[in-house]
Amino acid sequence: MAFQDLQVIDFHVHFPTSSPWFGRGSERQRSPQAEQAVRDYSETLRREWRLAWDFPEPETEKRSDEEQADRWAAEIERYGLEGVVFVTGGGNDNLAKVVGQHPEKLIGFAHHNPFEVGAAEEIERAVTQLGMKGYKLIAPALEQPIDDRAAYPVWEKVAELGIPVLIHFGVLGGGGGLAYHINMDPLRLSVVARDFPSIPFVIPHFGCGYIRETLQLCWSCGNVSIDTSGSNQWIRWMPEDWTVKRLFRKYLETIGAERIIFGSDSSWFPRGFAIRYLQDQVRDCRELNLTQEQMHAIFYGNAARLLKLS
Repeated sequence: MAFQDLQVIDFHVHFPTSSPWFGRGSERQRSPQAEQAVRDYSETLRREWRLAWDFPEPETEKRSDEEQADRWAAEIERYGLEGVVFVTGGGNDNLAKVVGQHPEKLIGFAHHNPFEVGAAEEIERAVTQLGMKGYKLIAPALEQPIDDRAAYPVWEKVAELGIPVLIHFGVLGGGGGLAYHINMDPLRLSVVARDFPSIPFVIPHFGCGYIRETLQLCWSCGNVSIDTSGSNQWIRWMPEDWTVKRLFRKYLETIGAERIIFGSDSSWFPRGFAIRYLQDQVRDCRELNLTQEQMHAIFYGNAARLLKLS
């Protein structure tokens, strides 16, 4: 299988399930009127985003996780992908069942709270018993600083297991979402990354609004990479005139192709795999005159190395 002349692993996909997980932190309580205003504003921006990308409306019909897993396996075949990494999926046990339906195509990451009781034991169970290949966290969804010593037993276990860790920093929830949090800045990870140099950390969405900070973190810590996932619509409110192509150029200049990993942030149907993101990013890389070896690293090789795929 191939997309054009490239093997492709999507390193950042969310499995579309109604099963709950810890995912979002508890924001302060607002009045019902304020909550509705936030929801209305967010939906207005999402509607504009879907129109800009010509994405369909999310379906409202409820589907079982088994059916959704089959649909995702079909998406992989349809677009010539090698596989996708589900970084969330309704909890570790639920996601293990999902990827178990198509283990040759689907890969799962553990995604439990690192501050919960028994979190270190849970990451070991998720990897050694459930077959998870990495660990995903949303830093602004955590109620404690990501560098709090209380999470160090988890980092020690992660280092022992030799798995990658994908951590979302920056704005959360798209337009209208969370704009400030103690874990918003990726530099919050710097002490942890330096204390655990064997752990491959990955910051998604090119840093999600924190470009200088992410570049500084990557420059300081050789074990930090970035992924390219999502529409990256946050560049619209950056004071500089950024584009995804310029982001590629800047990260290539700073950390090289070996620390850039393709992801799409796909999830829901009927959109399924967001082929537009792959097409646009492949075009950007070709127009930047990347070599075939660099293209291979970004769209397949780096992910395969971190996931220890043969």
